[in-house]
Amino acid sequence: MRAAIVAVSPRVLVARALGIPAIRQFVIGRPFHLLAVGKAAAPMASAWLQHGLRPEHGLVVGTVRGRAALDSLVWREGGHPMPDERSVAAAQEAMTLSRSVAADECLVVLLSGGASALMALPLIQLTISEKQTAVSVLLKAGADITALNTVRKHLSRVKGGRLAAACQGSTLTLAISDVVGDDPGVIGSGPTVADRTTFADAQHAIDTLDVAARLPTSVRSAIEGGARGDLEESIKPGDPRLRRSEWHMLGGRRDAMAGAKEAADALGYKTIVIEEPVIGEARDTARGHVQRLRVLGPSMSGCVCIISSGETTVKVTGDGVGGRNQEFILAAATALSDLPPGSTIASVGTDGVDGPTDAAGALADSWTLSRAAEAGLADPATYLSRHDSYRFFERLGDLIITGPTDTNVGDLQVALIP
Repeated sequence: MRAAIVAVSPRVLVARALGIPAIRQFVIGRPFHLLAVGKAAAPMASAWLQHGLRPEHGLVVGTVRGRAALDSLVWREGGHPMPDERSVAAAQEAMTLSRSVAADECLVVLLSGGASALMALPLIQLTISEKQTAVSVLLKAGADITALNTVRKHLSRVKGGRLAAACQGSTLTLAISDVVGDDPGVIGSGPTVADRTTFADAQHAIDTLDVAARLPTSVRSAIEGGARGDLEESIKPGDPRLRRSEWHMLGGRRDAMAGAKEAADALGYKTIVIEEPVIGEARDTARGHVQRLRVLGPSMSGCVCIISSGETTVKVTGDGVGGRNQEFILAAATALSDLPPGSTIASVGTDGVDGPTDAAGALADSWTLSRAAEAGLADPATYLSRHDSYRFFERLGDLIITGPTDTNVGDLQVALIP
């Protein structure tokens, strides 16, 4: 897992991108401005500067600056996973920077997961508190990132292509994807690309999740009004304001899996990479995943390493503490008896954060349930029913705690089968 995270580090990905002549030539020979936003913003900006490309002005919006060398760039910390007043101020600064770019200049946007919360500028008729409530309701209802960001884009003045539309010059976006499918319109809620979704799609997402009654009245009114045509839509494909906007993906979950595979191969494992994304409700997906491992493991002789990635969801109904990766592993632990003794499985958020906890994820092995019983823990089903996976794995010492990793490409699972 460490190898996977290194493979998608901003240092590696930015260097690789700037080795592509078409990307480097975009900013050579003319003034450019720099905006970095997302969980990887600070290390991405620092990596960019290390290649000798100095912007006229620069703004960096992230969660943790750490030891990133940002020189004269302006650093701003935003709210995450919930947007806050800092996120509003950062979005206003970002829009001001975009509008300041002259027609013969360029705006470089270094984008990573988390940008949707870190750079938030609600519709004029909404407060940030109302948007916080809306996001919280959607998350607790188990909204996936596509549904969540479809609603976010239609409650925003910066997302859905609006940042690029405000720029008179060219825009070049280099993104690290934390989204299954790598849709530019979903990563960071697509501030620099055309938005194919509509207010009607946002209304459909709300109806499908059955959360309308829990949303603030102002949010419902905005979505309903937009669906009627009372509000201006997000920027759509073909809009002339985006003709000079380019978008490139620096890396994503497949790069992380490739890094993990290289490390597993070097250790002598027979390695299988599952290309299909691991998605769906965490506890249900986990059990099905273990059954897939049961089929794949015996297909190769020797010790097998099976690598997968994606992003699951959790519909929160209990009062426990945990995250989707911890819940995935707790559900998997109950099915590990179907695998050979000594089998181990782990799942982490590659950003180092799993839900509202300090853990990146957790691991389980063939003896997790017996160790839990010896420790006097209740039945794992009890912890699952309360969404309390953190406390379960904390007692066993099986949380994976990395701290912030400076990158974010979704979730990664690694299974070892003797």
